[in-house]
Formats: sequence, C-alpha cells, structure tokens
Amino acid sequence: MGYNVIIIMIDGGRLDRSIKSDFYNKLKKKSVCFSQPITYGPHTIAAMHAVFSGCYGIRTGTDSYWSTYKFRKNQFKTITEYLHEQGYFTSADIVSEIVIPKQGFDEFQIHDENKDDLTLRHLELIEKIHKNKNFFLYLQFSNIHTGISNEVLKVYDNFSEEYFQNKELNKNRYDELFKKSEYYLDKILEKINSLELEKNSIILIMSDHGISIGEKIGERAYGSFCYDYTLKTFGYFLIPGFNPLEISQQVRTIDFMPTILELLQMPLDKNYSKLDGESLLPLIKGQKIPEKIAYSETGNPLDKKEPPKIPNTKSVRTSKWKLIINEYNNSKELYDLEKDPEENTNLIDTNLEIQDVLWKKFLEIQETSVNN
Repeated sequence: MGYNVIIIMIDGGRLDRSIKSDFYNKLKKKSVCFSQPITYGPHTIAAMHAVFSGCYGIRTGTDSYWSTYKFRKNQFKTITEYLHEQGYFTSADIVSEIVIPKQGFDEFQIHDENKDDLTLRHLELIEKIHKNKNFFLYLQFSNIHTGISNEVLKVYDNFSEEYFQNKELNKNRYDELFKKSEYYLDKILEKINSLELEKNSIILIMSDHGISIGEKIGERAYGSFCYDYTLKTFGYFLIPGFNPLEISQQVRTIDFMPTILELLQMPLDKNYSKLDGESLLPLIKGQKIPEKIAYSETGNPLDKKEPPKIPNTKSVRTSKWKLIINEYNNSKELYDLEKDPEENTNLIDTNLEIQDVLWKKFLEIQETSVNN
C-alpha cells in the first residue's frame, strides 16, 4: 500500500503573513514549499471543489457559493474517490457539509466553528485514524474565517467607511487570527511526528484563499474581487524522501490533486473528464516546466447582501501580468504584478501586447467550459 495523505487547510490564510511568520518559515525549511499557488475561487466552496477535482469550477459546475450541488460528479472524480477505491479509509472534519465534495468519504464530520476547540478535536482525530493501514484525512482549520465572520462580515458591509478607514485595526485583527493557525499547526505537526506519520504520509498544508484587510473598497473580506490578496495562497508539502525546496514559480491549487496522485503512482481514470491541473512532481524533483496561466473567478455582490448565483468577476494571469474581467459593468483591468503588486495602476488599453495574449487565453477557457 502507498502513503497516507493528510491535507490541512488553513481557511483564509494569507500568503504575505506566512512569508513573515517565524513558524511558517521553519515549516518551509522542512518542506517542498510553493510560494505562489493561485486559487481558482477566492471563497472556500469554489476553491476546494477545484482542489479536490483538479478542475476549474467553470467546468465542474461548482463556481459559486450556491453551486455545491451542481458539481458534476459523474464527469469529475475527486481525490477522495481515487483513494477510497484503493482501500484508503477517508475522513474529513469541516465547518459545513457544502464546502467540499462528499463523495468517497467514509467519515464526514462537521465542527461547530464557534464552540469546538479545533486543536483538541483534530489531535483526537489523528490519534484515532492513524490506526488504519492507509488513510486520507482532510482537516479544515476554520478559526481565521470564524473571527472574520464574527468581527467583520456580521458588522460591516462592503462599503462601510468605518471599516476601510481603519486599516491598522483590520491588520491587527487579522494578524491575531493568523497567529492561531501557528499554534494549531505546531500542535498538529507535533502529534503527527510523535506517531511517526511523517515517515509514511504525504502531508499538504495549504490555504484556500486570502482575506482583505481593507485594501480595496468593495471587499471587506473575500469573494468579491480577483485581486492578489485573496488569490495568492500557500502550499507546504511534506513528502517522505524529498528534500526541502522552495518553488517560487506560479502554480495553481488545481495542480495539487494530480501531484498527489502521481506521488502515489495512481493513474488518472480515463472514464472521467480531463483535468485542468497538472502534476507538479517535475518541479518537486528540481526539474523545469513551463509556467501555466492561472484562471480565477468569483461573484461580486456589489451592493446586494448575497453574492450572485453565477460568477461576474474573472481573471487570467501569469506571474507577471493579470487581466481582470468585470462582467457586472463590462470593464477590464490589466496589472503589471512585478512593478505594481498592490494592483493600483490599471494599464488596460495602453497598447500592451500582453492584453491580447491574456484576453485570448480567457476566451479559450470560456470556450472549453462550453464544450466540456
């Protein structure tokens, strides 16, 4: 039998905070660290359905907050199903039953984000599950999301002056919440090591999306725009037999699922649709592969209380350039991400050739979804 698989998802973990964190930097020195993974969706449901299937929601049907049950499970096979078919015991502990695809799980547990101590709960789960010969465990650390939900989402709207004028307060609030993930991970990894699971497990520590601290009026948290503070995530792979390595090349979180399958030497099931993601194993082995365009989309609620049923804000990007298409008002934005990482200077229609290249790529992706 192959390795166990443990995925620990830090909900709302910002890349910039992980880069500055002593704890995450220690983790980086022990892992294959992807320092520029781009999420498909800047909210958990679309983001994690894409991770589990290795495919964009524009093809799987799960492209919004409302579309969990539109996931085309007869066309797209999840990592859980692959592992379950190979005899793995599969277990998840999550914040809500709609955040990841259910199929293939033996155990599907929901925690109360306001009451449960996730550190204790997840330590007990690891203790219990490690007795299985082979297992897949998915843990959602939801405490950052909970804090933002209670202190931001329930208090302000996307245009609250009080929120956007208090960046220092927003920053401190987020930083305190992020520290909770360090404490949690420290205890979880300590438990994993005490059971010697790091010797026979592929462990992925990742975030689904980032969270705003008031960078752009119109988005008090996440899920409204396609800017980098929510699209950039992190991924740390602890893999037996592989040396620590930082990979700064842009990758997509949809690439994680085919990477794990290749590490386990599990072939893709040809009875299902082709993946959008590609294995990152060549990069992990120190080889070079071309950077792929990353596609993201979300539904901007504008002045409504709930996001729309279908995405209306979309982006395509390289590590240097990003094109954003705002379908709700037929506008576009183009950013030079190297010179303008905060995306303040819109270069659309300034005769830059990259605009046409990215626009054609965007149209190609839309076309692919129609012909899925």
